[in-house]
Amino acid sequence: RIDIQQGNFVSQEMVAQLKRGMTKEQVRFVLGTPLVTDIFHADRWDYVYLLDRPGQPRVRRRLAVFFENDRISRLEGDVVAAAGAAEPAR
Repeated sequence: RIDIQQGNFVSQEMVAQLKRGMTKEQVRFVLGTPLVTDIFHADRWDYVYLLDRPGQPRVRRRLAVFFENDRISRLEGDVVAAAGAAEPAR
C-alpha cells in the first residue's frame, strides 16, 4: 500500500505566521485555499489534513480560522500556534 494524503497540510510554522488582524488574502497566501468553505459561515475557513500510511495510525489535523470584518479573530484546532500568534482554542 502507498501513503495517502488528503487535504491541506498545515505545519506549526505555518500557523506561527498567522496573526490577529490578518486579511483573508494574507491567510490564503500562508495556508493556501481552505479545503472547506461554507456559504452559511463565510467567516470560517476549515483546513483539514489526513495521512494514511501502511502499518501506522492515521494522522488527522484540523485548523479552523475565524474572521470578523474579513480579518482573523481566532483559531481553533489541533495544530499548535507559536507564542504571539492568534492562539488556537481546543
